[in-house]
Amino acid sequence: MEISRQGTTSVVRLEDVETFLRRVDPGSFFSAGVGNDGRFECLVRQFLASSTRLHHPGYMAHQVALPNYGSALADLISGVLNNGMSVYEMGPAAGAIEVAVIDWMLDKIGWPPTGRNRDQEPAAGRTPGGGVLTHGGTLANLTALLAARAASAPEAWAGGTPRDLVLLASPVAHYSIFRAAAILGLGTGAILPIPSDRFGRILPAGLAALVQRARSEGCRVMAVCVNACATATGLFDPLQAAGEFCRESGIWLHVDGAHGASALLHPALRQRLSGIELADSVVWDTHKLLGTSALATGVLVRDGSTLGRTFQQEAAYVTEGQRDTGVDFIESQFECTKAPLGLKLFLTLAVTGETGLAANIETLFSLTRRVHGQIASRNGFEVLCEPESNILCFRLRSGDDALQTRIRKDLMRRGEFLLSQADVDGQRWLRLTLMNPLTDETTIERLLDAIEALASGSQG
Repeated sequence: MEISRQGTTSVVRLEDVETFLRRVDPGSFFSAGVGNDGRFECLVRQFLASSTRLHHPGYMAHQVALPNYGSALADLISGVLNNGMSVYEMGPAAGAIEVAVIDWMLDKIGWPPTGRNRDQEPAAGRTPGGGVLTHGGTLANLTALLAARAASAPEAWAGGTPRDLVLLASPVAHYSIFRAAAILGLGTGAILPIPSDRFGRILPAGLAALVQRARSEGCRVMAVCVNACATATGLFDPLQAAGEFCRESGIWLHVDGAHGASALLHPALRQRLSGIELADSVVWDTHKLLGTSALATGVLVRDGSTLGRTFQQEAAYVTEGQRDTGVDFIESQFECTKAPLGLKLFLTLAVTGETGLAANIETLFSLTRRVHGQIASRNGFEVLCEPESNILCFRLRSGDDALQTRIRKDLMRRGEFLLSQADVDGQRWLRLTLMNPLTDETTIERLLDAIEALASGSQG
C-alpha cells in the first residue's frame, strides 16, 4: 500500500483475461490446492499486482473510498465470524450495531430515530424513522422504490405492478434508477424526465406541469427521484423546492444521495442538501465519502413503517420475529444472508470520528475547487461547470468526443493515471473523482501535461 501511496508504481495494469489467467494458472490450484512450495504467496502477489490501486495519487476515476483502517478490520472480523445477520439470532451484535448506525444516519438527515433502541426513542408525536443497510446503492435504490410502490399501490406485491404508475426522474439519474424501473415491472418507458438545465440539474418549476401531464394521461406518479449529487457531474438538485412540491402534492420524494449525502457531516457543506429532510426516502453509501470498504449503503425512510409494508411475506424459518430482544432486518430488505455491514461504518467512526470524516470531505471538495481553477487556466482545456463536490468534468478544447475517449484509454495503458468519462450536454467529458487526499495540484499538472502530449501525438 505504501508503494501505491508514493505513486511509484502503476495505478492500474490492464491486460486481457486470458493473459492474466495463463500467468496465474488457476486450474493448478483448483484440483489439489497448494503445498509449502511458495505458490500461494506468488498467487497473492500476482493478484495484487493486477489490481487497481485506489491509494495511488493518480487514481481519480470512480467513487470508491480509500478504506479506513477501522473498516478493513470490520471486514476481517466479518470474515472470521461469518454471521449472516439478517435474522437477529444469526448475528445479534451485528444487528445491534446496524440499529445504531441507522439511527446515526437518520439523525444526520434530520429524522427521528427508529425506536429500536429504547434509549433513543423518538419524541412524543414524532413518527419513527427507519432504515436498513444493503450491499450497495443499486440495491438500495431498488429497495427505496419498492417502498414507494408499496405506498402507491399496496396491492402490487400480490397482484403485480399497476400499468398506470410512472416515475419522474432527473435526466442524469443513476443507471440503477432505470434498472429498478425495469425490475419493478414499470419499464424504463415509464420514467418521465424532469425538466433540467444543460448540466442535468432539475428545474423544480417544471414539476407541476409534468405531474399534470401524467395525470391527464391517466397515470399515477409513484415517485419523484432527484440527485444529491449526480454521479456524472457531482451537482446537487434543488432539494428544498422539490421537497416542498412533493409534500404539497402528496408524492413520494426519493433522494439518491449515494455520494453526496455525506456532506451532511460538514456544517457548511450540508447546505447543499437543504431540504433533504422533506424526502420520503434517501439512499446513502458509506463506501464513498464515509471511507468504508465496499459495499454498504443505507436505505433510509422518514416513516419507518413504510419499509415494514414493502416486503409482504411470511416464512417461519426466517421471519419468526424476535422483537422481544432484537430486530430481524429480513422483514425490511432483500437479503436473507447479509454481512454485518454496519460494523464497517461503526469502526470507521470509532477510529476517525465524525470530525475526521467531515475534515476529509472538506479537503476533497476544496481540492476539487482548486483543480477547477487550475484546469480552466490552461488554454487547451475547458471545464463543464463550477464543481459542487469532489467530481469534476473537463475536456480538451480542440478535440472531438472520440479523442477524449482515446486519451482516457491511452492514460490507462500507460498506468500513471486512471480517470473516467461522462456524457453531459451532448458532449463527452473526461471525469475526475478526487477521492485521495494525496492527489494534489502537482498530480493534476502532470496529468494535464500527459493529456496534451498524448493529444499532440494522436493529432500529429
